[in-house]
Amino acid sequence: MKIFLSIIFLCASFLSTSQSDSLFNVLRFDEYLGYVKKFHPIVKQAELVIDESQAKLLKSRGAFDPKVEVDYDRKKFKGTEYFDKLNGTFKIPTWFGIELKATFEENSGTFLNPEAFVPQDGLYSAGVSVPVARGLLINTRMASLKQAKLFREQAKADRDIYVNNILFEASKVYFKWLQAYNELQLFQNFLTNAEQRYRGILRRVELGENAQIDATEARIALNSRKLSLEQSRVKMMKASLELSTFLWLDNNIPVELQPNVVPDVNTEPIVDATFDINTLRNINVVIDDHPKLRSLDLKRESLDVERRLKANMLLPQIDLEYNFITETPEIARSLNTDEYKGGINISMPLFLRKERGDLKLAKIKLSDTEFEIDATRVTLENKINALQQELESYVTQNEITLQMVGDYQQMLVAEERKFQVGESSLFLVNSRESKLIEGQLKAIEIQNKFFNTKAKLFNSLAVNPQL
Repeated sequence: MKIFLSIIFLCASFLSTSQSDSLFNVLRFDEYLGYVKKFHPIVKQAELVIDESQAKLLKSRGAFDPKVEVDYDRKKFKGTEYFDKLNGTFKIPTWFGIELKATFEENSGTFLNPEAFVPQDGLYSAGVSVPVARGLLINTRMASLKQAKLFREQAKADRDIYVNNILFEASKVYFKWLQAYNELQLFQNFLTNAEQRYRGILRRVELGENAQIDATEARIALNSRKLSLEQSRVKMMKASLELSTFLWLDNNIPVELQPNVVPDVNTEPIVDATFDINTLRNINVVIDDHPKLRSLDLKRESLDVERRLKANMLLPQIDLEYNFITETPEIARSLNTDEYKGGINISMPLFLRKERGDLKLAKIKLSDTEFEIDATRVTLENKINALQQELESYVTQNEITLQMVGDYQQMLVAEERKFQVGESSLFLVNSRESKLIEGQLKAIEIQNKFFNTKAKLFNSLAVNPQL
């Protein structure tokens, strides 16, 4: 069952600012993102990428673990012991394909193969196995470990991208919530004005100073403001519910946003500080440090390791093995070159079609990643440049819109004064007020687009801020 806790329980930690009437708690943008980054399940899921890379690294290191092997074989039939063979081996793989090995053999039996005869107390050997061609400079174990280390670093870059994406989505929802709240406040204020105007018109109609049609027109304007307010309430409710999907507490408990929680209307300085907009806008960002490019560079290094491994497979398989043999291993001088067990193993496919095909595929994957890196670099540069110019444009648009709203306000005040002295009509007053509402809604919309553009710039650089 889904458990919802009230956001009011968080007031002590991140809802510290209150409205002037002390009835509302303000959820600041940076505090909101801090909780998203700390508790959101997708952020926690992104951390699993790091855990996965650590597990793969541990697994690849396991290929270099020492190994103990024991082989025991015995046959007894009709009271005759055919053979009783014990072979124990201790192997230590090393980085360059060289394998150190120590063995113990103890064999007995009536029908034992002559080559298996050993002293009564057993036979000890210690030696080394060396690939002198294929597998010396690079082998499957070595390549897997290198790729696992690269994958771990790649996972860190991918984690930053995942976290940035969820913070970006959360930011857009907050800005949408802020826009809905500003529109709600706007229509509440104008509804108050419309109610006062309607009551004044009714009084003047009763006194005979205005016609009844003026009361009808005032009532139409009043109902229009009521309708707009109700629509803005629905929009605010939907935005609040959408915001709630990003709010979680510890232990994966979702939070339901309460009606008395409102956004910070003076959030622009906090947005700039959280996104570090001044740094992103005023200096040339080093594209090479972008997590996406870091991830692709690490992927290219991993593919290059694979290419080297496939190229090494074109060499012949030549394995040399040499083991000292002794029945008294506790005496160091008992090991001499006259008593040994050794061999050489050589193998090589005649046409190398499989090996050549694997190498060609590895080169194609490497080339494909290099093309992707070049394309991603250009795309990022153009996107960041476009967003920086868009931000500059929104600064200008904000200034123009604020000036227009100020002019609309002056026009409305002037029209109301003229109406009071009988030199204007209620229609013109309502028309001026509608233009003012339209201008203020446009200003709110541009502010929302401005914030979203800052969020896009933040997202395009895949910044993972410390919140």
